[in-house]
Amino acid sequence: MEKDVIIIIDGNSLMHRAFYALPPLTNKDGLHTNVIFGFVNMINKLIELYKPKYIAIAFDRKEPTFRHKEYAEYKAKRLKMSEDMAEQIPYLKKVIDAMNIKRLELEGYEADDIIGTLSKMSDRENIKTLIVTGDRDAFQLITDNVHVLMTKKGISEMEEYDRDKLLERYSISPEQVIDLKGLMGDASDNIPGIPGVGEKTALELLKQFGTIENILENTDNIKKNKIRENVENNRDMALLSKRLATIITDAPLDVHIKDCEYEEPDYESLAQLYEMLEFKSFLQKIKAVHLKSQDNQVNVDADIDVSEINDSMALKGLMSKILQEKKITFKISQDDNGSPDYVFIAVQSQYFYIPINGAAIDFLKDVMENANIEKAGHDIKSDILILKTIGINIESIIFDSMIAAYLLNPSKPDYKLKSIYNEFFGNIINDYESKEGDKVKNYGNSLKAIDELMKPMMDKIREMGMESLYKDVELPLAEVLADMEHEGFKVDKDRLRELSALYSERIDKLTQEIYELAGEEFNINSTKQLSVILFEKLSLPPVKKTKTGYSTDVEVLEKLSDKHPIIDKILEYRQLLKIKSTYVDGFINIINEKTGKVHSKFNQTVTATGRLSSTEPNLQNIPVKTENGREIRKVFVPKNEDYVLVDADYSQIELRVLAHISGDESLIQSFIYNEDIHTRTASEVFGVDKELVSPLMRSRAKAVNFGIVYGISDFGLARDLKIPKKEAKLYIDNYFARYPMVKKYMDDIVKEGKEKGYVTTILNRIRYIPELSSANAVQRSFGERIAMNTPIQGSAADIIKIAMVRVYKELKNRKMKSKLILQVHDELIVEAHKDEVEEVKKIVKEKMETAFDLKVPLIVDINVGMSWYETK
Repeated sequence: MEKDVIIIIDGNSLMHRAFYALPPLTNKDGLHTNVIFGFVNMINKLIELYKPKYIAIAFDRKEPTFRHKEYAEYKAKRLKMSEDMAEQIPYLKKVIDAMNIKRLELEGYEADDIIGTLSKMSDRENIKTLIVTGDRDAFQLITDNVHVLMTKKGISEMEEYDRDKLLERYSISPEQVIDLKGLMGDASDNIPGIPGVGEKTALELLKQFGTIENILENTDNIKKNKIRENVENNRDMALLSKRLATIITDAPLDVHIKDCEYEEPDYESLAQLYEMLEFKSFLQKIKAVHLKSQDNQVNVDADIDVSEINDSMALKGLMSKILQEKKITFKISQDDNGSPDYVFIAVQSQYFYIPINGAAIDFLKDVMENANIEKAGHDIKSDILILKTIGINIESIIFDSMIAAYLLNPSKPDYKLKSIYNEFFGNIINDYESKEGDKVKNYGNSLKAIDELMKPMMDKIREMGMESLYKDVELPLAEVLADMEHEGFKVDKDRLRELSALYSERIDKLTQEIYELAGEEFNINSTKQLSVILFEKLSLPPVKKTKTGYSTDVEVLEKLSDKHPIIDKILEYRQLLKIKSTYVDGFINIINEKTGKVHSKFNQTVTATGRLSSTEPNLQNIPVKTENGREIRKVFVPKNEDYVLVDADYSQIELRVLAHISGDESLIQSFIYNEDIHTRTASEVFGVDKELVSPLMRSRAKAVNFGIVYGISDFGLARDLKIPKKEAKLYIDNYFARYPMVKKYMDDIVKEGKEKGYVTTILNRIRYIPELSSANAVQRSFGERIAMNTPIQGSAADIIKIAMVRVYKELKNRKMKSKLILQVHDELIVEAHKDEVEEVKKIVKEKMETAFDLKVPLIVDINVGMSWYETK
């Protein structure tokens, strides 16, 4: 017999998670609603997944607790709750009450203590208990019956911790969690701990001694002198910290488990609240299921009949149905070896799955390559890649729910189908990524979910003016990226090995030079040891202090570069070490043995600006400002001697976009007349004729030009140019005086962002900026910089994507041997057959320079070489 389940939710933890995980949502009255929406989503998900008999939500109260009385500084450094969050709490509690979920608060105690007391009760009654929180403090409550559901990635995913999982992840038992806190403290709660003891040291001590009390009794056995001294000098603080971290399990809670039994919600009250809050998806569901309305009924929970097609006659029948409908929704599944094993197809509201073998491959090729059959799916790029392995291409993609969700909110932590569906319909499904349930039914659920999402998502995309961006840019781009991933980029493995040996020699030489300058050997990679050398032995002035001592990060070292010759050596040492480990040795390990290439994954739905990113390996981040970094590009070569690399790079695209968006005539004229924009800016800012502009003036004007694009402050410019802040402010003021429409654009876009909660690009790509409404001045300033930059950087991303699609299509339509294989920032690389080089150059230049009609010309620089290095 299965145990009853109780879910106990840490209300304050989940509120904060929801607030920072979701974009700012408001109803027509201006009430912020993202916390409430995220919280309700989570409750629905938990009820659906775990079907609890009991459920309760614990909240903190405003009054001081017994911990504040024992230690006045407890939680003293906590920032005041954002007004945008605080205003939602009364409404959230009304929703919880309407859902008939037990809501618990207790004066003088924290939510943790309520959770601890309630979990102790349920444990005694042998009830399976799930504590839902984002706070690791709850790990101390774990028992055989009590587990912790730790939220991650905002509130969309949860990870269950029991004793074994806690031991595996943190090497401690639940009982030792409070000892860990007592040793290392907790900055968020302002629990002091022992100075100099971080998580790693605390875990080592607990592994050796077990508890704080045992550590204090055996300090003579602590090997490290400094740690031993700190422990001995802070005995009382360690014990106080442990007490503060200990969750109470016998609080005077006037409630019994049976009082938390989950009952049917008050649907009438809930509907009224949802209507006021404008939670249309939640409202539709309860109207459809519980208030007897037939509008917008959601049926994905219903049993789905997915039929197997496994003979030629059945395939012919299915083909006839598809040709009649001219539209399918599909998904390809893979076996444990990554090979395609089944195709799942929905047509005319019927669901089928077909083993991919024999005649099915011919059937699949006929369906997928038929341009008259429209295709819909989720993450179709992955399906294109899978089918390419068996020689099948996909034509006529009309809908991808993952890309649609990304356009509607580019800041989400993930774009899994189940979370997208839940967001629109307030319902949880077992989709194709689910590890639980029947695989066939899960894939059937996925197809049904995609079909149900298509209309509301496309309506929203049209409403936001993004239909062209979606259909003409992002959907066809999925095919381009899949082809680039499939093609890969050839890497000269022998050259990589040579570089590895060369960098090892340089690193060894630098190491010895650093030792000589320091006057002793030490661990250069240790912040602590390096700090001693720099700030104690060599008496260099410390720049920045952290909790553990003086910082030795790059910014600090660069400020000290003129103080001692050891600094430049350390900077070069770090640079070489990173290049060797990340790019040289790292690339050697990921070269595909069959192709001799690296097949980077291009991510279409990751960055909030709309730019692409790449992983495994990340080719976007190969350093190009130093010769050591540029050396890496020498290993990227054409696939064989019949090919060369054609590299096309937009010239100053972001500044050209700025000229277009701002409409500043001086800036526009500079580009129309093909002036050196940095020389022109230097002339304007420094008030001299262009002929008298010195290299230093041009360099500083260049920093201003590109800094303005990113909303740079006088402080930031002063830091970058190593000049006084007053001088930097003068440069910026002079710039805006000469380019007044740029200043107007920046003021206007920040104002617009604050009014709407988002900004857009030239193709109406949207980016929400919750920081603009933050009560925190630092966050608000950050939001303003995002507002200034996103339309520029995002528009540049739009343009390069348009260019990619057009170049790819032209090469494909002409059936050329040359292939587009890489995009990095504003640069495209085509692996061109030697017989097609001139034709490729013309195609790439024409398609890139006419990708979008700006008020200024788009200029592309093209180079050809036998390696990526040679093309720059």
